Amino acid sequence: QMQLVESGGGTVQAGGSLRLSCLASGRTFSGYVMGWFRQAPGKEREFVASSWDGGSLYYTDSVKGRFTISRDNAKNTVYLQMNNLKPEDTALYYCAARWAGASLYDAWGQGTQVTVSS
Repeated sequence: QMQLVESGGGTVQAGGSLRLSCLASGRTFSGYVMGWFRQAPGKEREFVASSWDGGSLYYTDSVKGRFTISRDNAKNTVYLQMNNLKPEDTALYYCAARWAGASLYDAWGQGTQVTVSS
């Protein structure tokens, strides 16, 4: 079972930037799809971005052009660079992993809080 630990959350003003990190342990995440999700108060958890080991990247429409997902397989770490943050980006951000052939993410971190003030 893979363990995931997120870091890098905090409070920033609108227009600011943060970089989230997610360190995986327990097994190498080479071959895994790594994803970022978020959940705002009173809302369902939503997909933010994903990185496939072959290089494909996917983003939800609301973050395209502002967020960048990247991974360093040598460090077992996935990142989410968030620029031009907006108050609506405020949420608890989770890192998740799934084997490329699986349909569901089966490893989740504990989350890191991102708060964007207007």
